[in-house]
Amino acid sequence: MAAVPVYRWRLAPDGLATRRQLRARGLRPGGQDVAAQVERPRRRRGPLVAYLYSIEQAKPVRPMTPAKWAALARANAARRICPACERDAGYVIPPSLGMCTPCAFPDEQRAA
Repeated sequence: MAAVPVYRWRLAPDGLATRRQLRARGLRPGGQDVAAQVERPRRRRGPLVAYLYSIEQAKPVRPMTPAKWAALARANAARRICPACERDAGYVIPPSLGMCTPCAFPDEQRAA
């Protein structure tokens, strides 16, 4: 495996971008290998690493199809359904609770 060039934070050459930077331009890596990496030093831990891809080799983002939009809508709707009472909570149920607020804290609802 060939070693990729490592650049310090904010010192990467033009023509390279992270996944997020590509996405902001409407692009995706498109199967290309990592061209380089950027390291941001931290005090007590190892450096943060971001992989860089060539902007010239990047491909346009694939458009969402109606089937993908429908699947995304179903997935988001499922995150709103409480598994305890099986009602639409009106918000995304927090994973820390695992159920809607009235089901998670039934005593507090009666006191109010």
